[in-house]
Amino acid sequence: MATTQQAEETRSDARARRWTTKLAKEITAFARERGGSADGQIAYLGQRGVRLVLVGADGGWGDLVAPSRQIAERAAEEAGVALHENLDGELAARIRTGPYEWERMAGIQLGGPRNG
Repeated sequence: MATTQQAEETRSDARARRWTTKLAKEITAFARERGGSADGQIAYLGQRGVRLVLVGADGGWGDLVAPSRQIAERAAEEAGVALHENLDGELAARIRTGPYEWERMAGIQLGGPRNG
């Protein structure tokens, strides 16, 4: 007979597997849309979890949030995405921004609408 703690651990493991599977599918779809491959970097967000920044082969980028580093790492591994320690150097140089990002950055820096 399973104890309450064992039952909670089983539910927690099942949730982690669902998160991992969902993220792996999203990462795979992103890579497919961005030239067939992607690289990533994980950043700690605090209690919320971690941010997985993805950079596609074509320079397009995006991010996903995962509840833990372990889940993000497993999802990236399942999707075949190489993870980098930092978002700098060659990985950062591959990122291509569009008009939205430039307008947003300029608006914040040059007296545009305030955030909140």
